[in-house]
Amino acid sequence: MPGVSTSAPERADVTFPDLYEATVMELQAGLDAGHFTSVDLVKAYFARIDEVNIKGPGLRAVLELNPSALSQAAELDKERARSGKRTKMHGIPILLKDNIATDASDGMNTTAGSHSLFGSIPPEDAGVVKRLRAAGAVFLGAPTVFNIVRAPLTENAGKANLSEWSYFRGQRGELPSGWSGRGGQTTNAYYQNGDPCGSSAGSGVAASIGLAAVTLGTETDGSIICPSSLNNVVGIKPTVGLTSRAGVIPISSVQDTVGPMTRSVEDAAIVLSIIAGKDANDDATLTQPPEVPDFTRALRRDALKGKRLGVPRRVYMDESITKSDPSVRVAFEAALDVLRDLGAEVVDPADLPSADEIHESDKEITVLEVDCKVDVNAYLAKLKESPTGVRTLADVIKFNDEHPLLEKPEGYEGQGRMIRAEATSGRDAKYLEAVAFDYDIGRTRGIDAALKNHKLDALVLPSVGSSYTPAAIAGYPVISVPLSFYPENMEIKRKDGSLTRPVERAPGMPFGISFFGTAYTESDLVGFAFAYEQATRARLGRRAYADAIPKTQLRDIVGKD
Repeated sequence: MPGVSTSAPERADVTFPDLYEATVMELQAGLDAGHFTSVDLVKAYFARIDEVNIKGPGLRAVLELNPSALSQAAELDKERARSGKRTKMHGIPILLKDNIATDASDGMNTTAGSHSLFGSIPPEDAGVVKRLRAAGAVFLGAPTVFNIVRAPLTENAGKANLSEWSYFRGQRGELPSGWSGRGGQTTNAYYQNGDPCGSSAGSGVAASIGLAAVTLGTETDGSIICPSSLNNVVGIKPTVGLTSRAGVIPISSVQDTVGPMTRSVEDAAIVLSIIAGKDANDDATLTQPPEVPDFTRALRRDALKGKRLGVPRRVYMDESITKSDPSVRVAFEAALDVLRDLGAEVVDPADLPSADEIHESDKEITVLEVDCKVDVNAYLAKLKESPTGVRTLADVIKFNDEHPLLEKPEGYEGQGRMIRAEATSGRDAKYLEAVAFDYDIGRTRGIDAALKNHKLDALVLPSVGSSYTPAAIAGYPVISVPLSFYPENMEIKRKDGSLTRPVERAPGMPFGISFFGTAYTESDLVGFAFAYEQATRARLGRRAYADAIPKTQLRDIVGKD
């Protein structure tokens, strides 16, 4: 293997990958060939963040700059030259959602977007971070001066912004998607002031325009799939228990999961193969199959041949939604034809027997509110330090009330969901009944029943509306890939009629298609998604609006001091 210096010289005969679309394997090829280094990559991504995060369009997708990222990258460059790369992620910069803990030695904050957790020190890396660190990934994360009164957003950043407390601070409509006290309002790169969807908003936006090679998100119900859909990227919401949640600021131990958000199915499969696996610090992972698959082995263009896919229309395609989103319906029907052309048999409809109950049930909220109090209290109690004094959910609510300029600016006062969660009394009989009911309508009489009744390999729906809720309450996997874009002549839709909050749907904004199935069928879903992606290349149908596209490329960095 060619030696790799920490400052690769610029060469006229080298074609550098476009960082807007660059894949992990394209970056690895350039690193192995010595065309550029991991240090070059970190510098390039930092420069791209600087262009569009606070400056320019002010996307506010990321939170902090990590100066140790350069030293990490330099050490990994030396290791590559000395003994080769550890894994496909060796020297690859990754952006973490700001609810995924990193060890204090890195200097990065983990705050869920809240000033109340600024300067807090978790006991150790999150389980998924440990795996990525061992794989040689570079974390674009950051120290800032600990200041419990004010924690300013830095101009360069490393952890991804999110809907504060994973969109579980306020009740629906109280706070806009993608807003946090620390990070401000994340906006979509495909339409000015467009909704990025939450809660992994920053991860979705950053992946969409190449502010990092890959990103991580978390999901309780829709928080990977929705921002992946609205930001034209691939997102995998794994089976609950496939990836560790240890060290992740929680909402619900019943539904939370961690997954990749990337520009390609291949990259998502690479990241998932690294972060999946058992963790003694997360009991849910101990029930997964004994061996973690190499999900990249599922990347086959013929993966759909001979497979049966079902369309559970009553989950999403109800009359009210198809009337407001006819372009989604048209694009989805065309996608079904593509699946047929790729050799799949489409069973349509293939409804979940429990579809109406899923729409009408409030049991999920019961589960999430109880879990939020129990699980957040457990996370906060384990912190090594909490400079703000926050140690319980009640403390968080009080902090917000006492620091309105930071956490309750005009129009952003809501914390109704936290208040409701704090009023719960633990995992009592009513809670256990709600969990059992959700598993029944999500699993037994939901996804599993549809798969069994119609002899299906997977289900498929647009990645919009409530399409991801059955998998959320079941704890089952979903993968979303780009499908299409809203047409130029569509009417702009605003949430709650607000003129100041992000636009929900607008011309040119993307949306995706989801494949979902029963527990631990990620390999099958990756294969189906890859076959569809390769046949359509839908992501390439449109780029972000001009001002939101960073200009810095590797050619601007390599060989420069």
